[in-house]
Formats: sequence, structure tokens, C-alpha cells
Amino acid sequence: MKIAFLGTGLMGEPLAEKFIGKSKQLYIYNRTKSKTNALKQKGALAAETPAEAINESNIIFTMVTDYPALCSLLFSEGYNSFTGKIVVQMSTISPGESELLEERIESFGGEYIEAPVLGSIPQIKDSSLMILCGGKEELVNKYKPILELISDNITYVGSIGSAAAIKLALNQFIPSLAAIFSASYSYLIKNNIDTIPFINILKQSALYAPTYDKKISNYDSRNYDNPNFPLKHMLKDINLIETQFKEAKINTGIINAVKELLINAMGENLGDKDYSALYEVINPKK
Repeated sequence: MKIAFLGTGLMGEPLAEKFIGKSKQLYIYNRTKSKTNALKQKGALAAETPAEAINESNIIFTMVTDYPALCSLLFSEGYNSFTGKIVVQMSTISPGESELLEERIESFGGEYIEAPVLGSIPQIKDSSLMILCGGKEELVNKYKPILELISDNITYVGSIGSAAAIKLALNQFIPSLAAIFSASYSYLIKNNIDTIPFINILKQSALYAPTYDKKISNYDSRNYDNPNFPLKHMLKDINLIETQFKEAKINTGIINAVKELLINAMGENLGDKDYSALYEVINPKK
């Protein structure tokens, strides 16, 4: 078993690290070469080009920003043979884009499954990351033991496009919940009301979500460094979600409001910070 991992950024690096010592060889590629250094020191081989990593491997994982980035990696340099190989696509893309990838990879002799994830670095480290698998069920079952090297939490959800759609539906919650909580939290702070009773009551109610607790320290300190999910990537996903919801004729009023908050936060140069930095727009400093 030879594995290639294309995209060793914030999520890709700890994901790829899971395969070190468990595959015959791990080949890695990232457009920014410095982002492969840590994995190289642990035994991975850094390819000079995506085609080199693909050519040397039979299982290719991808974790990059979007569909154009995926295509630039998988089909670079006129590379057009995936015979005997499978691509496991872990990025957040649209169902239609995932279907196009399957069609193109199969036309080049390869196999394809989609496996977007829910969770972040802590969940990768403790093997609880949720992996949503879409594709031919027999193919997912065949490669499930490989995915289990990453996580114990793997769910098959249906044909190609199903996992991509569920991932977008789930990602819509993330900034929406952050914005809703930030507004209520800010209201109490502005009125000099102790937030501890509020949090305790919230935890006992059906309104509670664990993500609230995880972000309170960010809000209180106004520090959004070491992001689990950069704000600029959240805006990318919201744009994709907005397009998908419009195509489905679903009202996008909530999404538009969240999108405006994220755009305004980008205007404050918060794009590389954790997405919880949208708090700075909801409750700006005096």
C-alpha cells in the first residue's frame, strides 16, 4: 500500500501524519513547499509535483481548498492515468463537482469516493473525526480499513454527491451558531450582566451546543489565533452553500446575513484567524 496525500495544510498535515509508519510509503505534496517540512522529518517523501505523488501511489487522498484546486492537482501536467488507483476526496465541494470528479477519474481508469470530514485538529488527534463517505458502497467498504487509520467514526451516507451535500448542510450550522451565540453573549456584556448564569441555564436547555463553550475564551480574550477553521475558508464554504441553496430554491436570508458578517470580518483583516472572529463585527471594540 502506497499512499499519496495532496494538500498538507491546516487539516491535511495531521491527517497525512496518521499514515506515517502504516503504509509502505507516504508521498506528500503541497503547493507551499514549507508545509511539507514537518511530515518529511517524520518519514514522508515530498514529491516535487502532484503527478509524481500520484504516479508513485495507489491510494490518493486530497484535502485542499476547493474544486479548482483539486483539478489543478489531480489533472496537472496532462496527467491522465489513474489505472489501479483510487482517489479519496476529503475537501468541501458541491455535489455536482464531486460527480464530475468521479466521472473524470473513472474515465482515466481510476476509482473515486468522497469523504469530507466534520471536526478539526483535536478530533483528528483522538481519532474521533467524523468521516462522511459517499460513493459505491462496495468501494467504500473495501477502503474502510484505510480510512480507519484516520478515525473510528466513519459513516456511509449514499451515492456520490450525498456526502458533499450533507457536509454543506452541516457547515451551514457552524457560522450561523457562532453568530447567534455571539449576538446574545454581546447583549449581556453590553448590559453588564453576569454571563455565567446565562451559560449555566443554556447548558440545561435544548438550545445548547458544545461549540459555544469552545469559543467563549476567544470572545473574552478577543484572540482568534491558532484557528481550527480559518474565517476565509468559512466564507468560501458559505458562498458555496448560498449557491446550492439558491439552486434548491431555499430562502437564503440567514445565509446572507452570516455571509455579510464574514465579509465584514475579512475587511478587518481577520481572514486567517479562527472563524469565531466574526464576533469582532457583532461586538466591535469601543
